[in-house]
Amino acid sequence: MKRKPALAYAAMAVMALISIAPLAWVFISSLKSYSEINSSAFSLPARPRFDNYVSAFRHAPILRYFANSVVIVGAGIALTVTLVAMSAYAAARFRFRAKPVIIALFAVSLLLPAQSITQPLFALYTALNLFDTKAGLVLVYAAMGIPIAFFVMYGYYATLPLALEESAYIDGAGFFKTFTRIILPMAKPGLATVVILQFTDTWNEFYYALMLTSGNRARTVPIALNYYMSAFANNYSALFAAVVVTVAPTIVFFVVMQRQVIDGLTSGAVKG
Repeated sequence: MKRKPALAYAAMAVMALISIAPLAWVFISSLKSYSEINSSAFSLPARPRFDNYVSAFRHAPILRYFANSVVIVGAGIALTVTLVAMSAYAAARFRFRAKPVIIALFAVSLLLPAQSITQPLFALYTALNLFDTKAGLVLVYAAMGIPIAFFVMYGYYATLPLALEESAYIDGAGFFKTFTRIILPMAKPGLATVVILQFTDTWNEFYYALMLTSGNRARTVPIALNYYMSAFANNYSALFAAVVVTVAPTIVFFVVMQRQVIDGLTSGAVKG
């Protein structure tokens, strides 16, 4: 019996090492000089070189890409959460003829490859003057996040007892007041899960950010890595520093909010 926990801990340790080792290697490499990287890829730096980060900011528009990402990702999250909070509640609480069809459409959309809609999306955005705009990426990211966010909130709403709404209606509260004052506060773990999943997905999204933009005014952080590959082709130190700066917000955000992710997913996975 004692071997099973030991094996489980060993397996988790191996998985953690596999996940952390590449990140640690990139961070250590970002503190090394060009000659140190070429001489030994796995050695520690003789002296940490934080000026590599200065080079990354100096020779690439990373601050502008960061600002674009903050605006686009923030607006996309707000739009996704607003739409899903209402639509998932209606699907979880009410019966109507189109309900199975709507849920099936959400499920099918999860299987739709991004490449399959690139051409019609490009033509539509060009006609509507949404190409190379922040608003265009906000709409795309919201549409990408709505299906999975819908099912997360649909499962979470299903765990809330109907007695909550019934008691509120008996006390004279209307539908809107019941939803905003009672249901939404209780659904915070599920909403937090949606926010975190949407953040991690859209902050790191590359395909649409590349295909639907052509200049610096709307391009996001992941595109910066593509820029660095050409700008720092002979400067691996600055390239590694740029990678660290690009991926760090996602890691920090998830580490800080991971408990909310676990609570929201587990609460929405079991109907009680």
